[in-house]
Amino acid sequence: MEKIANKGSFTQFLFLWTGQLFSILGSAIVGFAITWWITDTTGSATLLSISTFMYILPMALLTPFAGVIADRHNRKIIIALADSMQALTTFIVIILFWLNLANPIVVVLIMGLRGIFQAFHVPTASAILPSMVPKDKLSRMNGVNYLFISVINIIGPLFGAALYSILIIEFILWVDVITYAIAMVPLILVKIPLMIKSKEEKEKNSFFHEFKLGVKTINLIPGLIALLLWSMVLNFLLMPTNILLPYYIKYDHLGTEFDYAFMTVFFSIGMIFGSLLTSIKKKWNHKLLSYFGSLVILMGAISIFAFVPRGSYLPLWIASVIMGFMLPIGNTIYMTVIQLTVPKEKMGRVTSIDQSLSSIMSPIGAISAGPLAELIGIRPLFLLVSIIGSFGSIAVWKGTRLRKVDYDTQEELDRISESMYHVS
Repeated sequence: MEKIANKGSFTQFLFLWTGQLFSILGSAIVGFAITWWITDTTGSATLLSISTFMYILPMALLTPFAGVIADRHNRKIIIALADSMQALTTFIVIILFWLNLANPIVVVLIMGLRGIFQAFHVPTASAILPSMVPKDKLSRMNGVNYLFISVINIIGPLFGAALYSILIIEFILWVDVITYAIAMVPLILVKIPLMIKSKEEKEKNSFFHEFKLGVKTINLIPGLIALLLWSMVLNFLLMPTNILLPYYIKYDHLGTEFDYAFMTVFFSIGMIFGSLLTSIKKKWNHKLLSYFGSLVILMGAISIFAFVPRGSYLPLWIASVIMGFMLPIGNTIYMTVIQLTVPKEKMGRVTSIDQSLSSIMSPIGAISAGPLAELIGIRPLFLLVSIIGSFGSIAVWKGTRLRKVDYDTQEELDRISESMYHVS
């Protein structure tokens, strides 16, 4: 059993959370600098693609198992080890630069190790929040946490670009080590609650048993499998834009690190406003129309990247804001549809399958983005992604069982939900 969160644990959590924000900021600055350095040094879309692949592959493979470990072992030790190994990895890269042994391929391989440690850090940190924050403060704390991370996503690239313009890369890497040291102070001092499951609970919640029940649940909800599979495809389609943006700015628009930073800033600003809308709006009518409409607009914004004249950044900033704005809207409606139809006691199984499917496609999209860009060109690739994403979204909406379900009528939702209770 886990100790119930109280005012004292919440105060300790705020101390711990503040230190973690410094660490996240350091990682954002260094991540930006490394990405631009690889782009600037190699001019290779393929190597940029490989660097992302090396980072997200271990996260995709290990995160589900890391979540189980986080629930069964000392979370404080897990985070301390994960953060320490990330800092050690960065320090090793610094030494390689000092010894003149740091070529881009070596840096990509070593920095890829951070994905392994991040796979353990993310689910563990997520599990700590509800164990230390009282239930009546959970919603607000989640909102505040998202807001601060969004702010970091804005200022991190700007700091990274500013440092890159005045310092050599090995000096910038020290930011990650310094912010790690800051984050370790509250981590050492704060007492994080333990959660110990009984042997019976562990056997009952075996991964394969839960997965099988999740599949049964998904098959009984009309159109849900189409939603999950299309979400998986979307993760693949969005990877080229996520990964190749620095290459596109540097070599297609002859831009600088600041031009790339501002692109990420405008995207984050769009996400903040989109998130504010989803938090203010109490109910989404015409859920499926709104969801697929947001996808079509998002994919349409990507097509702007294919046609903007060289050096014209204003249309790109507008497109970035639109993309950032639409993502939280689409994600919110997507999760709302799942939450309205899947019983609470089966929610974990369904969301774990959803995350597993999405995780599978991210590394595939990452490793293929660079070679595709070099094969057909980066602008044709963006246009192709936009066309497939737009017409695919319309096809899934019109050509599956989703249109036969009224997700806006409570009686229909109750009927679907009731049928799920007999799945075992």
